[in-house]
Amino acid sequence: MISSAQPEIVFEHDDFEFDSLDEELQVDQRCRELLRRFYLHLQASGLKPEKASELAFAADYYVRDYLLDFGRQNVVRPQPGLVKRFAATWFATHTLDPEYSVLERHLEAIGKFYHYLHSLHLISADELVFLEQELTAGDYYRNRIDGFMAIAGDGYVAWEAECPLKD
Repeated sequence: MISSAQPEIVFEHDDFEFDSLDEELQVDQRCRELLRRFYLHLQASGLKPEKASELAFAADYYVRDYLLDFGRQNVVRPQPGLVKRFAATWFATHTLDPEYSVLERHLEAIGKFYHYLHSLHLISADELVFLEQELTAGDYYRNRIDGFMAIAGDGYVAWEAECPLKD
C-alpha cells in the first residue's frame, strides 16, 4: 500500500518557466517529479497501479509532449484554450490513428491531473473551472477527430482554422 503521508514537494510557479534549453531540461525534470507524485497520489486514492499508470502516462503525454515541447507553456499557469487546442486539434494531428476513445482517456487523466495541481495549490479554483469546461466538450472533440479523418484535398486549412494550434 502506498502511504499518503509523503513529504510534500513545494514548487513555485516560476519553477516551471523556461527560456533556454538548460532551463527547459530542468522544467522537464520537475514535471517528471510532479507526474511521479501524481501517480503515487492516484494509487493512494485507491486506484490500482495499472489504472494509475495509465492515467499518469496520459497526463505525461499532455504535459511533456504538448504543454512543454509544443506549447512552450508553464504547466502550473494554464491558459484558457490550452485543453481545447490539445483535444480539438493537436491530438488529431499528432497521433498516427486518432480515436476518440483514446482521447477520452487523455481527457480523464488531464482532469485528474489538474485536480491534483489544485489540491497542491498550484492552480486556482477559477483556473480549474475553465479547464473543467474545456474537458467536457466531448461531442465537439469527437466531431473534430471525425472531421480530421475525412479531410480531402485542401480541407486541412479550413479544418485547422476552426481551432488553430497557435493563438
